[in-house]
Amino acid sequence: MDIKWILSFLTIFSIQLELNSVHGLLRRCVTCRSRGELGTCKDPFTLNSTEIPNEHGVKAEPCASGWCGKIIEAPNLNNEYGTATQRMCFQRGPDDGEERCAYTVKNYKKVYMCFCRGDLCNYANTLTTSNLILILSLSALVMR
Repeated sequence: MDIKWILSFLTIFSIQLELNSVHGLLRRCVTCRSRGELGTCKDPFTLNSTEIPNEHGVKAEPCASGWCGKIIEAPNLNNEYGTATQRMCFQRGPDDGEERCAYTVKNYKKVYMCFCRGDLCNYANTLTTSNLILILSLSALVMR
């Protein structure tokens, strides 16, 4: 085997390991609430982790349980305010410990609620950036 390929693989693997250990030490959740099309909390969430501190009403706060979530409330029948989206830290996750999204009832309203576990997971796609970088890097090495 080519020594350059082995060193590249070990470097990428070490970076991935380091990124995952950082995520394990500190779990934060995006906290915000907005209603309608103009809010910054709505889907799709366009802010990345470096832009969150600069955005009014959006925070990345520590979460002791590690369970983040998102709740989407459909508008009332008279449609006066539009759809409300809230991102937060949950005190505890689902009883079975599984990440999921489902329709449920909260305060007598039908809402769409999502649970996820991980650092800032309630704003990111399920495939995190560090995993994507690892996959792309390994693909590039194999195709050489």
